[in-house]
Amino acid sequence: MPKLISATLVVIAFMVTSIHSPRATQAGTCASKCGSSPVQFTPGQYIRLEVINNTNKLVKIQGHPTSVFRNISPGQTLRLDEGFGTEPNMSVIFWDDSGLPLRATISKPNFGTLRLVITNGKTLPGDRSIYILDSGRVNVL
Repeated sequence: MPKLISATLVVIAFMVTSIHSPRATQAGTCASKCGSSPVQFTPGQYIRLEVINNTNKLVKIQGHPTSVFRNISPGQTLRLDEGFGTEPNMSVIFWDDSGLPLRATISKPNFGTLRLVITNGKTLPGDRSIYILDSGRVNVL
C-alpha cells in the first residue's frame, strides 16, 4: 500500500509541474519553426536566372566556367538566359573585389525563374555561389 501511495504522489507531482511549465507539455508543429521550404525545380527543367544586387558595391558573377564574368552595379537587376538547367549540375559564382562577405537569398518567383538576391553579408566568408543540382534542388554555398 505505501508503494501505491508513493507512486500516486509521484504521478500527481509530475502532472502539477507539467501544468506549470506548458513548454514541456505542448508540442509545436513543424510549420511554426521549420522555415521556408527549399527551392526546387523539376529535374531537366530550363531555368532563367535573375540576379539582383542589393549591395552598395560592384558584384561580379560567372555562370558557366567557360563564360566571362559580368559586373552587376549596386541596385541593378541582371537576367541571364545562358542555358541554365538542372542537368548536369550547375553552379553560379559571385564575388566582389574587396573580399567583403556577401549574403545570397534564393527564391522561385514563378515556374521557370530562379531569383538570386545578393546583399551585404555580416560574417566571413559569406556566401559565394549557388549550386543547382540535377535533382532540381538549389543550394547556397
